[in-house]
Order: sequence, then C-alpha cells, then structure tokens
Amino acid sequence: MPEPATAESAPFTPPAPSPWFATGRTDAWWAGPLVTAAVLLGFITYATWRGISAAGVPASTSYLAGELLSPFFSPNVGEWFKLPFWLSPALIILPFPGGFRFTCYYYRKAYYRSIWQDPPACGVGEPRKHYWGERFGPLLFQNLHRYFLYAAILFLVFLWHDVWLALWPQGKFGITVGTIVLGLNSALLTFYTLSCHSLRHLVGGKLDCFSCPAANVGRYKAWSFLTRFNEHHMFWAWTSLFGVAFADFYVWMVASGVWKNVPLI
Repeated sequence: MPEPATAESAPFTPPAPSPWFATGRTDAWWAGPLVTAAVLLGFITYATWRGISAAGVPASTSYLAGELLSPFFSPNVGEWFKLPFWLSPALIILPFPGGFRFTCYYYRKAYYRSIWQDPPACGVGEPRKHYWGERFGPLLFQNLHRYFLYAAILFLVFLWHDVWLALWPQGKFGITVGTIVLGLNSALLTFYTLSCHSLRHLVGGKLDCFSCPAANVGRYKAWSFLTRFNEHHMFWAWTSLFGVAFADFYVWMVASGVWKNVPLI
C-alpha cells in the first residue's frame, strides 16, 4: 500500500489569490496609497504640462527670469542650441531626472502600491494574479537606475552653477528670494542623490570587510557618510520633489511678471 502523504512529501499548493481590494483590515489602509497617487500624478502632470507649454514661448516669460533659471530647464540647452520652435528644452532635460526618480528604489515602492496597486497595502488583494518576474517592462527598465544616477550627479553641477549665477543679480553680488529658492532646491536634490541606494552600494556595497585592507578605510567612511542620508531616503525623496516643483513655479511666476523677485541683501 502507498504510504500516506506527509507534510514533507505533499506537494505545495499556493493559496488562490485574493480578489482585488479584498481584505479583513478595518483601518483606513487606502488613505496612504490614495494621497501618494494623487501627489505623484499631480507632479507628473504639472512637469509634463510645463515642459510642453514652454514650446515656442520666449524663455524670459516662462522659465528664465534675469539670473534665475528654472530647474526644469537647466541646463539652458535652448541657449546652447537653436531648437525647433515646437521643441521645449524641458522635453530634452526632464527625461533624465525623471528616469532617476522613476527607477528610484523608494519611488518603486510608492507607485507600485499607489498607482499599480501591486499590492495596494499589506493584507489587501491586488489586481495581478501572476508574478511576471523582471524579464519584462517596466521592471526591466529599473536596471537603468545606476546610469540615471550618473546623469543626476551631472545635473547637480548645472543646478549649483545656477545658484552661483543667482548670487549676482544684475551683475552685482546679492541675495534675493530667488537665490534662496534655487539654493534650497539644489540642496534638497543633493541630499536626495546622496541618499540613493545605488550610490551607497557603488561606494561600499561590494566590500565584505571594510576594515581588512587599509585601502578600504576611506570607502568605509564614505559609505558611513552616505548611510546617514540613506536612512532618510523617503524624506529626501518627497522634500526634493516638492522643492523642485516650487522652484520651477517660483521662476515661472517671476518671469511672467506675477511675482517680484525681492532682494534680501
């Protein structure tokens, strides 16, 4: 007679997936994903609209106000090259910082749960019934995160150069509200970049023992420095998102004549 199946010999049968949104939770689990989706989609809509609407419009009325340049349009490729009237400089620039955020480890979690509903929250049913793996898009696109990191570091150079230019309103040294806005935006973007998981891994993630060879001591210190930012990666991700949006909005308002760039010093 065949032996009865035991826990060790019986084949594993995975449980059937729960219906979408099925859950026994009674708390407001949906509030977080809802707010996250609204903010992310709102930012994407605003940035896309700003990029498209600037096509064929003079820079001095849209994204360049004297010494102030919007971060959405930095570097000022419209000044470097003669672009077709229908091509906005932002449409050339935004894919790089946008790709950095889209492939960011934190933002993956944010939009997986809020926009893709995959899953919307712990213990809540999701719409997908099968795991696709990472052989297909858009998950395959996530592997480009490190390369977008290199671009983000380069863009920080341009942004800090814009802050330097903002220190010289009308050719004389001075500090305006716009200088502070651009400076804070560049600082937040710098902290967000320094908190990047890929940068932290690039500096010291491949070392099994930091203190073994003397040459690794410097890398350990650099890794420890970046870890301080990485521990607050979510905070820098959100504050830099609001910061870059406000910096663009501020320059736009000054360029269009709605606001005045008030001098401070």
